[in-house]
Amino acid sequence: MTIFSVRHITAYHYTQPVCFGQHRLMFRPRDSFDQTLLSCSLDVFPQPEAVRWIHDVFGNCIVLIDFAGAWRELRVETVIRLDHTAHVPLDLEMDTQAFGFPFIYDTDEAIDLERTRERHYPDPDDSIGKWARQFVPFGHTAKTGHVLMTLCFAIRESFSYVRRTEHGTQSPSETLRLRSGSCRDFALLMMEAARSLGLAARFVTGYIYVPSRDGPLVLGGGSTHAWCQVYLPGAGWVEFDPTNGIVGNQDLIRVGVARDPGQAIPLSGSYDGGPEAFAGMDVQVNVTTERGFGGANGC
Repeated sequence: MTIFSVRHITAYHYTQPVCFGQHRLMFRPRDSFDQTLLSCSLDVFPQPEAVRWIHDVFGNCIVLIDFAGAWRELRVETVIRLDHTAHVPLDLEMDTQAFGFPFIYDTDEAIDLERTRERHYPDPDDSIGKWARQFVPFGHTAKTGHVLMTLCFAIRESFSYVRRTEHGTQSPSETLRLRSGSCRDFALLMMEAARSLGLAARFVTGYIYVPSRDGPLVLGGGSTHAWCQVYLPGAGWVEFDPTNGIVGNQDLIRVGVARDPGQAIPLSGSYDGGPEAFAGMDVQVNVTTERGFGGANGC
């Protein structure tokens, strides 16, 4: 097990005082068998008028922040500490019927998984489906784990990572055409590819720990990170990070899950003013490790 500490600062700058609408923040990881939250803190400037916690439709912890007055800066700093245990479920203790691909989900599970199995983005030529099916062997029964690992590693090896500052996510067809994208783009591409094969997939937002800047290249550090999960009977929601070719949660700190990337934005909100009032933003994310344990406090 490892103790991770994450410090995440986002600062928005404006050319003139502006009034802020409600902001929505997703930063608090949910406790699970593979990660236990030890502490978290939230520091916001200007001082919020109100701070309210809710759970969204996926059970993620969300902070809703309201402001009063007009300001030229908005700064949000969060710090979390958690006990993280590496888990690689593709030693795949799947149910027997899921070992071979394709397989059929249990009727009860299929009802709850329905929307995560449906493709969400237009693909009139089925380019995503054709691309995904090339990783399914012909002539003998394919192995589910092998298909998914090959798909994950194919994105890691065949696509170029680019850090994009634009809001939103590229369509999967665009990512496939460009053969490049950000971690969010690659996660969405793998989700839609898995869905084209009849599998349930969902989006994950969080952080990645980069063990050494001098060691093997790990992409997506220094900012929030994104990957996906695929549901496999008996193994549950299994993590796949196609940006780095990671299967399982090794060095991945899961904050929230969603059916679509637009439902898992770490920080979103509005301000009253034209686009010329926005002067820019700065983002800083530091993920470090420590030994020992800490007590729970704060959030």
